[in-house]
Amino acid sequence: MLSALRRIPFAVQVLVGLVLGVGLGVVARYMGPVGEDADPNWLGVTLDTIGSTFVTLLMAIVPPLIILAVISSIASLRNVTNAARLAGQTLLWFAITALVAVTIGLGLGSFIQPGANSGVDPSSAEAADSQGSWLAFLESIVPQNFLGLGAETAQESGALTTTLDFNALQLIAISIAVGVAVVKVGKPAEPFLNVVQSALQIVLKILWWIIRLAPLGTLGLLGNAVYSYGWTTIGALGAFVGAIYLGLVLVVFVVYPLLARAHGLPMTKFFSGVWPAVQLGFVSRSSMGTMPVTQRVAETNFGVPQHYASFAVPFGATTKMDGCAAIYPAVAALFVAQFFGVPLGITDYLLIVFVSVIGSAATAGTTGATVMLTLTLSTVGLPLEGVGLLLAVDPILDMGRTATNVAGQALVPTIVSKRERILDTERYNAPRGLDGFVEPEFTTEAERDAAEAHQADAGTSEGSAEEPEDSDTRLAAST
Repeated sequence: MLSALRRIPFAVQVLVGLVLGVGLGVVARYMGPVGEDADPNWLGVTLDTIGSTFVTLLMAIVPPLIILAVISSIASLRNVTNAARLAGQTLLWFAITALVAVTIGLGLGSFIQPGANSGVDPSSAEAADSQGSWLAFLESIVPQNFLGLGAETAQESGALTTTLDFNALQLIAISIAVGVAVVKVGKPAEPFLNVVQSALQIVLKILWWIIRLAPLGTLGLLGNAVYSYGWTTIGALGAFVGAIYLGLVLVVFVVYPLLARAHGLPMTKFFSGVWPAVQLGFVSRSSMGTMPVTQRVAETNFGVPQHYASFAVPFGATTKMDGCAAIYPAVAALFVAQFFGVPLGITDYLLIVFVSVIGSAATAGTTGATVMLTLTLSTVGLPLEGVGLLLAVDPILDMGRTATNVAGQALVPTIVSKRERILDTERYNAPRGLDGFVEPEFTTEAERDAAEAHQADAGTSEGSAEEPEDSDTRLAAST
């Protein structure tokens, strides 16, 4: 049975998980009881456990992934003569696409006015537990310790419990400093860099095992969302949800393809090439968790050189957030302003644009965009209690936001590579297989060797939990 499951394309497995999740969520809701004061039934608890476990596994792998990927990506540019130009072009196009995305968000928010006739209960207004501000943003960049770890002690049921958490911004700052130091030190740092790159491959392998659980994660996350919120809650914020997803669709299916076409790249190839990353981003709700697949898309499907993709994609996975940091805070800020009757002037709109283009690093490539939203609201002077109005549908929105994020993270390196004349256009135009990636005859010799070596290793251990020897294996081997 396991071998038969492995032959089913990964995209089909995710789709099946999505359909089953919605169906089980509806069943759990009809089983009852439903409500804040009611104890969830066994099916609701099961769906919540499956979904939260998948997210927890992804979040557990994010800290080492950030450290190793950022150090390796910066070091990968040490032998590139035009490294500074590539980095500058990457930042420029990050800003350009973010500017377009936030403009679309502001336009939709002004036209649809989701907060004017919302059916959401005003009593649900409350400030978020974690709030963003420019001062807190700047302070959070300075590492408190080398691992960016923090501890919080709370008393529950008469007992003290301590939980550890990590600050993604501090991890990024630490990793950038170490990466630059590796480049400056030069040859003496080669052994350290070899260890980092080897450790990165190990972490990516573990991440791939977690990614293989995405169909189950989809089932749990969507099932729990339907059970917990139901269609009534979603309907109360229907205009808001519709405005967000309309903006996301416009960016992914109109803006990004047009940018590709403007650089002489076929739009259909962009759609087919970026799909593996988009579908995983939709399920995982984590740009960092999707990063290996996004990099695989950039290199294998779009023809971005490996030395540049290994820098641009990890960098984008921590800072390039058109969904979480542009469209979402723009529409959400207008929703809060309309709901509380706060008029906004041209200066407020410009401030929203500024925050979206400059402050996207506040999301740090992790699940959720509450910090970015509170940063936007505080900058414009809107009530932070408005965050509580939107939290009910945040998991549903976060799926679309992350899918948009990863699409942009794959597009920008492709555009920059085309402008710098280093893009492999033959690979970009090559046909994709059933798994969404370029057919084997178009893979490089190094990719073929990696895939063959992985298949040979898998063949020596029967009954192991390794990936199947198919297109999914090529994905894991190349990362």
